[in-house]
Amino acid sequence: MIYIIFILKYFLFQFQQKIKQWAKPATLSLIAGVISDMTRSRADLIAENALLRQQLIVLHRQVKRPLFTQHDRFRLVLIARFSRFWKQALHIIQPGTLLRWHRDLFRFYWRLKSKRKQNKPKIPPETIDLIRKMANENRLWGAERIRGELLKLGIKVCKRTIQKYMPKVRETPSSSQTWATFVKNYVGDIWACDFTVVYDWLFRPRHIFVIMELKTRRIIHSAVTTSPTDEWTAQQLREATPWGQGPKYLLHDRDSKYASHFSAVASGSGIQELRTPYRAPRANGVCERYMGSLRRECLNHTLILNDRHLMRVVREYTKYFNQERPHQGIGQRVPNYYDRPVSNPTGNISSRAILGGLHHSYFRVTALH
Repeated sequence: MIYIIFILKYFLFQFQQKIKQWAKPATLSLIAGVISDMTRSRADLIAENALLRQQLIVLHRQVKRPLFTQHDRFRLVLIARFSRFWKQALHIIQPGTLLRWHRDLFRFYWRLKSKRKQNKPKIPPETIDLIRKMANENRLWGAERIRGELLKLGIKVCKRTIQKYMPKVRETPSSSQTWATFVKNYVGDIWACDFTVVYDWLFRPRHIFVIMELKTRRIIHSAVTTSPTDEWTAQQLREATPWGQGPKYLLHDRDSKYASHFSAVASGSGIQELRTPYRAPRANGVCERYMGSLRRECLNHTLILNDRHLMRVVREYTKYFNQERPHQGIGQRVPNYYDRPVSNPTGNISSRAILGGLHHSYFRVTALH
């Protein structure tokens, strides 16, 4: 009998513990917790509120910010709707945060409401197949021509709908040679020239003129002046092509600096001028890219004093560009050694400062035996 009473007490104790665990507010859902609070005494609720308030105070002193799930945000917004003192009741978030959640909830609602539904086509599948069949069998027909044929059959479809279901026919490529193809095919016979402007320490403009060989990216000639004219540009071309040595084509823009004198020197050397199209800066993109490299890697970091100083800086950078600097456009080769095969030299690695340490050239030093 004693054992039976002991077993009954044990099961009663376990049942009471289950009831207490089930009745904990922390383990209940929101609705079940409200129903459970309605059955409790006022003193018990006041004590529990004081306990929760103290925990909120401790939580408010924490450094790390608590994380809220989407359900937590929705519940807080919904509960704040039924209280006039919701701002005073917030401890772990700011009122502005709750208002932002409220706006996000409205955006989410209207986004779902205004979301386009994936409706089925308004025209029957037989009509869609007929549109595609007409387009495939009649390559010269457009959407309006197909619309006329459908009207003959008693099918009313707008032009936009026909265009939607017509197969995307690939356009026939033009038989004429593009500018990029021409430059690629004759890159070994083309030089390019261009001007750029820099300013000295007194904000006076200085013009830099450069002639480049497109195939190797080698700088053939460079010069500096304060007043570029047609005669001056023609003289630079004459110096760059001594004894009639020059390219077959010379690429440049339509600047007035390339006028009659320049054209006379070019024709006298057997050079055919290629003028870039209007508003097409990429037509002479290789030379333009060099001008950008000259600015970014050299001139933007140098205070120019006069013409002599600028010419000395440009010549030093040109020498570095031709003899030391690998170029991406020619497979990381150096312009002056374009045709040199790749080798595997041995020795210690050393470096040499260029332009006062603005750049460095690295090379291997072989030991002498």
